[in-house]
Amino acid sequence: MLIPILTLLAAEQPVPESSEGIDLLFPDPSELIAGIIAFTIIFVFVWKWVLPTLQDIIEKRQQAIKAEQAAAEAAKIEAESLLADYRTQLAGARDEASRIVEDARQAGEAVKGDVVARAQSEADAIKQRAVAEAATERDRLAVQLRREVAALSLDVAEKVVGSSLDEEAQRALVERYIDELGGAKA
Repeated sequence: MLIPILTLLAAEQPVPESSEGIDLLFPDPSELIAGIIAFTIIFVFVWKWVLPTLQDIIEKRQQAIKAEQAAAEAAKIEAESLLADYRTQLAGARDEASRIVEDARQAGEAVKGDVVARAQSEADAIKQRAVAEAATERDRLAVQLRREVAALSLDVAEKVVGSSLDEEAQRALVERYIDELGGAKA
């Protein structure tokens, strides 16, 4: 519809045959009016439909960018929080690991001390048994030695005296002699 009107306006005006000078700079008034009308129609069309659509698109894009920035900021805060939690857990794990190592070292020391104490007590018990056995054996050997000395003494005394003495009297004599010898040694 716009084009036929513009064509009519242009067709009604006769074209001058020779134009010179300043007339060449200014358009023909009919062309000027047609240009203004066309510009106004395009301007109104752009103003009513194109600019609001562009503004909506720009506004939606700005909102999307702001949402992405907010999401990025939230992700950054969450990442920093996770990093702090990770560092805290890592420090806790290191503390627990050193505590476990220390507990194991102390348990090892306790077991070592227990084993050494048990070995010492067993060694003391073995030593006491050996001392007791040695004392028992010494006493047994002393009794056996007395008997043998008494028997030898009686045999010697019989041979020297030539006659048999009363056995009880002989034993008493030998015992007294052995006791005197034992007292002289001590």
